[in-house]
Amino acid sequence: MKIAISGAAGLVGKEFARHFSNEHQVLALKHSDLDITDAQAVSRLIFDERPALIINCAVLGVDACELETALAWSVNVAGAENLAKAAAEINAEVLHLSTNYVFDGKRKGDSFYTVEDAPNPINVYGQTKLAGERAVRAASRRSFIIRTSWIFGIGKKNFFSTAHRSLKAARQVRAITDVWASSTYVRDLVLRVAEILPRRHYSTYHVVNDGLCSYYDFALEAARILKFSDAEVMQLIEPVKSSATRQNAQRPRYTPIRCIVSDELGFSALRDWREALAEYIHSDCTLNE
Repeated sequence: MKIAISGAAGLVGKEFARHFSNEHQVLALKHSDLDITDAQAVSRLIFDERPALIINCAVLGVDACELETALAWSVNVAGAENLAKAAAEINAEVLHLSTNYVFDGKRKGDSFYTVEDAPNPINVYGQTKLAGERAVRAASRRSFIIRTSWIFGIGKKNFFSTAHRSLKAARQVRAITDVWASSTYVRDLVLRVAEILPRRHYSTYHVVNDGLCSYYDFALEAARILKFSDAEVMQLIEPVKSSATRQNAQRPRYTPIRCIVSDELGFSALRDWREALAEYIHSDCTLNE
């Protein structure tokens, strides 16, 4: 079938395109190919190409949303709605990527957020992603919402994708100790989505690797995988509180998520984040040798 992917220049969009191009015709759309905030352009392209599935990976990031609020609402909400409306016009399916940041992170205990928990975002990114979810569901009855968290993989320059490289280069890593969430290897995310799609069960899914961690836990595990000594860890990984970091957007403190919809469909939990991180580090190191 034909699959259109918006935001195809990003980590998740690239991985979706790589995976699905093996068996499907993929239309990988970068921003220069399609501005999803332009409703007429979206409708025209989707009507002309008539994909069976639209995957929306286009997004304005967490800190950028705080600096450019109007653009955040335009991309994360109106853009998502434009794609969903265009999908509905041709009776196509739409899959929309969302985030654990729709939750406020204020719950107590060690439980995980599920779709049964009421969203309450505390930053513009979370607010716009939640509004985008609702806009997509309202526009298309054939919609999948995929919430995920702390994605890492080759080609991304976030903390989770690059911590091991910094450690290997003997560069100090400042790692936050008091913010916890689920982390997600992009390849595992895409493989699970590929399992979800054929079921045609239109719902909201939480797709993350099993377990939870802080930034500090993640950096420590990367160092363990790289076989660093305790002395090297002490020298290279600096534990810091979130209040000591400079970030435009406030992050929710505790937002690990679990998918009860996947449980109901008989899917097992994705592998533990440590196992996924080990595979990622080994593949990245092999690629760069």
